[in-house]
Amino acid sequence: MTEFGCNEYHHNEVINYMRFARSKRLLSLKTVDSCFEELKDSRLVEETFTVDEVRDMLDGLHAVLRGEVEMELINTAHTNVLLLHQLFFQAEKYYLRLQTDISELENRDLLERVAEFEKTDFKVSDKANQDSSNPKLAPLNEGGVSELLNKEIAKLQEENETLKGKLRTLETQAMNVLEEKTKAQRALQDLQKVQSSHQMMAHSKEISGLVDRVAALNKDYERSVTINATSQKDLQENLVSAKHELLRVQEQLALAEKELDKKFQQTAAYRNMKEILTKKNEQIKDIRKRLQKYEPNE
Repeated sequence: MTEFGCNEYHHNEVINYMRFARSKRLLSLKTVDSCFEELKDSRLVEETFTVDEVRDMLDGLHAVLRGEVEMELINTAHTNVLLLHQLFFQAEKYYLRLQTDISELENRDLLERVAEFEKTDFKVSDKANQDSSNPKLAPLNEGGVSELLNKEIAKLQEENETLKGKLRTLETQAMNVLEEKTKAQRALQDLQKVQSSHQMMAHSKEISGLVDRVAALNKDYERSVTINATSQKDLQENLVSAKHELLRVQEQLALAEKELDKKFQQTAAYRNMKEILTKKNEQIKDIRKRLQKYEPNE
């Protein structure tokens, strides 16, 4: 049946199914024959029959044959459903989706080709493969989807190995980077320790310098305080002596002024001036009295 596009494996599977269908068909035909034989043996015992008797026999035979044919057709349909279920279930394991074309089941050309195959090739194939029977469906072993799946699996395995190699390389690089990072951290810590020691030394030098400067400033301050105290004391003493001298000078000036005043009062000019002033004052008093008489309001 290679003209239908099937490979050898599927060709054998078709032959097994046709063998099964032929056995069921022969069994059905035997059932029909037995129905007629039973009618002959049980009913056809007389030489003549009436019309009603013949009708009754035919109706009985019709009922029996109808039941047998109906049962066989139902059984055939259910058998085909089970066959499709096996095919679909096996396809789902490989993530395949099978499609059926119901219209092709009534294709007269294909049906004739199947009948021709059953008459000729099926008989030859039946003799050649009568010892090799495979009651169960097996996975596809060559070509088609199985080959594509195998290639895809091989490709994925190869990519997986490549990724594993890259992962190992990245792990090695990561370890090297971690080691370098650890070394750098250690070097940084050592450098920080050295810098901290240098900074401590520098700070100690600065602190000692500041202490010396503070001590020198304290000495200068004490010296300046001592000097200021001495100078202040001298100034106070000078001030006291200056005040005393000023008082003495003021007393001397007062005495000198009194002496000058006394000497001036003893002079003739002072006496004449005093007499003149006295006369003038008396004249002014006399003039005021006269004015009061004439101009009392003013």
